[in-house]
Amino acid sequence: MATPIVTKAETVLNELAKADNTDRMPVIFIGHGNPMHALHDNAFTKALNNIPKTISKPKAILVVSAHWLTRGTYVSTNPKPKTIYDFGGFPEEMYKIIYEPAGAPELAKELKEKVSSPKIDVDESMGLDHGAWTVLKHMYPAADIPTFQLSIDYYKPASYHFELAKQLSYLRNKGVLIIGSGNIVHNLRMVDFANAHGGYDWASEFDSKVKELLDKGDFKSLVEYEKLGKAALLSIPTNDHYLPMIYPLGLKTGKENISYLYEGLEAGSISMRSFIIK
Repeated sequence: MATPIVTKAETVLNELAKADNTDRMPVIFIGHGNPMHALHDNAFTKALNNIPKTISKPKAILVVSAHWLTRGTYVSTNPKPKTIYDFGGFPEEMYKIIYEPAGAPELAKELKEKVSSPKIDVDESMGLDHGAWTVLKHMYPAADIPTFQLSIDYYKPASYHFELAKQLSYLRNKGVLIIGSGNIVHNLRMVDFANAHGGYDWASEFDSKVKELLDKGDFKSLVEYEKLGKAALLSIPTNDHYLPMIYPLGLKTGKENISYLYEGLEAGSISMRSFIIK
């Protein structure tokens, strides 16, 4: 019987799955906004460009994106995730972008085993959705870091995601960078493209309120966002883009600080606020 060929990347990932207590990685939330930022060179993308200069290079990346919604929670075990163009009506250049790092199946399988509750299922075919690749394209353009995704169970409350996030903490000690990718304010029904760099009063109010609560460490109020008033309900008509922010909060330890990578509103009803916890 022929001896199976093991690639260098697979060897590294196998060792990484066994390793522990490496330099603890930070946790990041990115307000990814319009997919067109993948093609832009602006203040937001420059902020993304700057992130790798301030942290150690990850051994792998786990993305929790607003664009992988499921019933139940899944982790991707695809060893070769493809670029997913999960949007329509964009310029042809968008569909020519290819961002395809290796997957991290060993880490994904370990995650499934490590998380005791809820049950984590595996998805062998998931690629990288635009919540992942439009951001990572600017952070790590060489696509040389193994990357995998964890889905969002859209049918569970924010408290479910907050508690699930706590169980992912061990990955940070393995050199895994965990990124939540969504938007704190995301109301596409009220988008105003004429207001490219500004927001409605209610959007600004809620974005500022979230910053205030983040600075206070009042994560309970952020998890129970439905109680934060009309501005919250306008900002989160559906919570698919808000839930990725909950994961970094569940992963924060008491001694860590939150600092802001970027802030601002665009198209009236989208917050680009992004932050790092370390």
